[in-house]
Amino acid sequence: MEGLREAGRALAAESARYAALGWMRGTSGNLSVRLRDEPLRLAVTTSGLDKGELTEDDVVVVDADGVAVPDQPHPEKVPSAEARLHGRIAAVSGAAAVVHVHVMASVLAAERWPGGVELIDLEMLKGFGRAAHDDLVTIPVVPNGQDMRVLGDAFEKSFRADTPALIVARHGLYVWGADLLQARHRAECLEWLLRFKVESER
Repeated sequence: MEGLREAGRALAAESARYAALGWMRGTSGNLSVRLRDEPLRLAVTTSGLDKGELTEDDVVVVDADGVAVPDQPHPEKVPSAEARLHGRIAAVSGAAAVVHVHVMASVLAAERWPGGVELIDLEMLKGFGRAAHDDLVTIPVVPNGQDMRVLGDAFEKSFRADTPALIVARHGLYVWGADLLQARHRAECLEWLLRFKVESER
């Protein structure tokens, strides 16, 4: 499949980076990149593997519902159940890359502010794609669950085009962008912002 090997290399490199930060402990977390628009196809990291040790072959091609498609080099590999949410985010937002990491700051923030985490007047918001001043940013929080269709509905209900992130309570953070690099920068900036929020409002 066109672009799959390049996508696999990029996903493996990004996964190793997040694992080194402690954001993908054990086998947790997953990343995806868009391969095709019509029909929507994503390359998603394979389930159950140490994200610090992935190779370019440790990816699964899924459709918009997060289901592995048969026409791929390794149809026996299994995507995470969360691939369904990746597909929903990509379809709704138009994002070309989705990052799901288990950042502690996001989980703690969701515990404190289950209705959404408000951020304002912080320079790092520019790195997240918003203004540094007089721009109230609310990161939506949705309850955790194992039914990705329910989570997808909650995401879509809370979606705002100018807020490329979602916190799943007691679980982790989803961030997306035009490519893996933009998604990474947004994730890194948002982690800083959420950590500031939690530590400054104890």
